[in-house]
Amino acid sequence: MTSTVSYQGALRTSCVHSSGEQIITDAPVDNKGLGAYFSPTDLLATSLASCILTVIGIYCEENRIDFTHGIIEVEKKMAANPRRISDIKLLLDFSGNNWDPVTLDAVVEVGKKCPVALTLGDQVHIEYAFK
Repeated sequence: MTSTVSYQGALRTSCVHSSGEQIITDAPVDNKGLGAYFSPTDLLATSLASCILTVIGIYCEENRIDFTHGIIEVEKKMAANPRRISDIKLLLDFSGNNWDPVTLDAVVEVGKKCPVALTLGDQVHIEYAFK
């Protein structure tokens, strides 16, 4: 089992991971919620950035590349009819790593092939930009 998700009322859920860690979700303000916590679609977009950084971390460890700085700002855009995520914009900042251009390109390509990005496939437009 990965997790257990239970409805808490008022458009909120409690998501408990098998480790015992918990996340609360809330419907966004533009969809009848209070927006007090991550929405399920926020989590999906955020999972993309987290997966990219994790896969890059694994790649860097395996290739003995110093990886001390990685920040990704996430912006999600929703579409209507049906309501869904249409675009995710990522602003990646690896500036503190002192990577040469060849290393940066290799690391970024590995990140773009993370499991979440591959799962989203052609369903969501992903835009990558760099600080």
